[in-house]
Amino acid sequence: MHLFYKQYGNTGEPLFILHGIFGMLDNWHNIAKKLSEQYTVYTIDARNHGQSPHSDEMGYQLMAEDVIALADTLHIERFILLGHSMGGKTAMWTAHQFPNRVKKLIVVDIAPKNYKPGHAAYFKAFEEINWNAFTTRKEIDDALMAYESNMGVRLFLAKNIERNEAGNFSVKANITGIKKAYEEIIGNLQFTSIYRERTLFILGEKSHYLNEEDKPFIIQYFPQTEFVSISNAGHWVHADNPSEFLNKLMDFLNT
Repeated sequence: MHLFYKQYGNTGEPLFILHGIFGMLDNWHNIAKKLSEQYTVYTIDARNHGQSPHSDEMGYQLMAEDVIALADTLHIERFILLGHSMGGKTAMWTAHQFPNRVKKLIVVDIAPKNYKPGHAAYFKAFEEINWNAFTTRKEIDDALMAYESNMGVRLFLAKNIERNEAGNFSVKANITGIKKAYEEIIGNLQFTSIYRERTLFILGEKSHYLNEEDKPFIIQYFPQTEFVSISNAGHWVHADNPSEFLNKLMDFLNT
């Protein structure tokens, strides 16, 4: 599968960025732009997300193979890999399946464990709302209020709504494909090897996605791991406190 991507800069080591569920590469625009001062950055739409192709098949092995296929297309042998949430699990799996390709690994606010389902309302919104009845973004936001009270999350979800060729609003993500793979997306990763390159896990201070009890298991399979916490940040660490996020990330990358 040929993933859609955007390149920032053309000097420095290659650095790939993977977004989370219902996300897209644009979520990382500001961070990528800043990183491109020192790195060649590639933000990537996962399969069934953004402008990447749709498929009925979606899982971490396939998404890891997608990343490697993109690197091959770009003639990049080794790269730094950063992933958030679902993208963080994809990054971990890629590092374990293709350790010779991933020079450094950065995982943002996710652990390789099973999570309770937490996206049911969003699936319902994408499936139930009659998007083509709307003519403005304000109408889309009003419709999403019934499913999500947080404005920031609504704006995040609304990025999945675009005008189609007929000029009507529709969902551009493959919700059916994502829903089919959802159990694996929130499931645990079963590693059979150890990734021995330097690894950074970035936590949101106000997030509960990664806890102290998760750290021994992580270190078992990522023994060169460092953990850092970003103050005043929830699960969307890079959006909640981008300045501190970038500072901690650059401290790791530049050492």
